[in-house]
Amino acid sequence: MGDRFPRGRTAVAGAATFGVGEAPGFSTIELAARAVQHALADAGIALPEVDGLFIALPDDLFAGLSLAQYLGVQPRFTDNNRAGGASFMSHLVTAVMMLDAGYLDCAVIAYGSNQRSSGGRLSTPARSDRWEAPYAPLYPLSSYALAAARHMHQYGTTREQLAEVAVAARRWANTNPEAFAKGPLTIDDVLSARMISTPIGARDCCLVTDGAAALVLTRTDRARDLRRPPVPVLGAATATWHNAISQSADLTVTAAAESGPRAMAMAGVTPAEIDVVQLYDAFTINTVLFLEDLGFCAKGEGGAFVSGGGIAPGGRLAVNTNGGGLSCCHPGMYGLFAMVEAVRQLRGEAANPIPGAELALAHGNGGTLSAQATVIFGRAATV
Repeated sequence: MGDRFPRGRTAVAGAATFGVGEAPGFSTIELAARAVQHALADAGIALPEVDGLFIALPDDLFAGLSLAQYLGVQPRFTDNNRAGGASFMSHLVTAVMMLDAGYLDCAVIAYGSNQRSSGGRLSTPARSDRWEAPYAPLYPLSSYALAAARHMHQYGTTREQLAEVAVAARRWANTNPEAFAKGPLTIDDVLSARMISTPIGARDCCLVTDGAAALVLTRTDRARDLRRPPVPVLGAATATWHNAISQSADLTVTAAAESGPRAMAMAGVTPAEIDVVQLYDAFTINTVLFLEDLGFCAKGEGGAFVSGGGIAPGGRLAVNTNGGGLSCCHPGMYGLFAMVEAVRQLRGEAANPIPGAELALAHGNGGTLSAQATVIFGRAATV
C-alpha cells in the first residue's frame, strides 16, 4: 500500500517561539503555553477554537492532558507521542491527516523545556539498553560517536569536516538575534575543544538551552483567510528502524533514507528543488548523515559536501539558517524549532532569509539515530 498524503490541503497558519536561550522561573508547561499563545496570535485564531493538542514535554508523560488543563481547552484529541526530537514531525503527520479528514479543525503542536535554567540535565527516561550498559556509554552521546567513528573509518571523513558543520551553524547564528551562541568559531576551535566521546568533542555537541515553540495548523482553504500567509504541508513521512544504537544494521545509514524519499515523493519534489534545509543537528555527524540519507549528496560524500563553507551562508545549500541546535538553541528536543525556522523562511521573515525560497525541508531525529521524520513545506504557489 502506497503513501496517501493530502498534499497541500493543510497548512501552518501560525508559528512562534518563546524563551529561547535562558528563561529562568518558567516551568516546561508554562513555556509551552506561552509559545501556543504567541502562535495563535500570529495566526489570528482564538484559543477556544483549538480542538487538537500535540505535545511531548520532557518531564510529563501526560503532557497532552496537562496542556489542555493549563490552557483551559477541551480538545477532541490529544497526542504526546514520544519519539525524541522526531516527535513533533510525527505529531504533524497525525494532525495533517486528522485535519484533512475533518476530525479536527485547528491543531496545535507545542513544546517547552527549561533544561538550562533547571540545571542543565537532559530530562528523559531514556537510557542505554541492557546490552550497552556494561560499557558505560554516555547517553546519547556515545551512540553518535560510534556513528561518527564508523563514518570516518568507512569513508575517510575527517574531524575537520565535522568541524565545518559547527562553524557553519555559528556563522548563521551570528546574524540571528534569537540565537543563544554567538561569536567567532573556527575549525581549530572545534578541534581543540575537550574530547568527550571519541571522536566527538565539546564543540561537536548541541547547546543546552531553555526554549519553547508552537505551530498552529488548519486546512489550507481556511488558512488563506487568516492573519499570516499559509505555509502548506506538501509531504511528511516518518521511519523507525531501531531504538538502541547496538541494533542498528549500519551505523552510517539512518532511517532518513526512508523518510526523506517518501516525504519528497508525496510532495512531488526532488532534493535539487529544495531551497532551504533545517536538520536536527544534535551532533555534527548528524548533519553529514542526514544530507547523505536525504539525497543532497551521495553516501560517504557528506564530509566533502560541507567542506569549504558548503552549508554556511553563501554556500551551495542553506542548512540550519537559524544556527540549528549547535548554535541557536537546543532545549532537550529541537525538532519543532526546525519546523518553525522552515515556516519563517517561506514567509520571508527569518533572521537570515533565503531570497525566493519556495520549498523548505525540516528533518527530525529521535533517540540514538533511531526515529527519523521529514516534512516538506511550500508556499501557496507550490500547491
